[in-house]
Amino acid sequence: MVAQYTIFGRQVGSHILAALTLGTFAAGTTYAMSGKKKVKEQGPAINASSKDEEDFIQFVNSLF
Repeated sequence: MVAQYTIFGRQVGSHILAALTLGTFAAGTTYAMSGKKKVKEQGPAINASSKDEEDFIQFVNSLF
């Protein structure tokens, strides 16, 4: 049997309260972590001698 609580005149099960609490916590955490998106700074022009070298430089820059 589930424990029942009276909230605003209605009977609510403890499992419903637990689910609402976890959902509210997850939504609040997600919202708090979203924050402002980091604007990527435009770096200097890439002076690569080949397309492969340019791709490699862009790959390394994307890691940081």
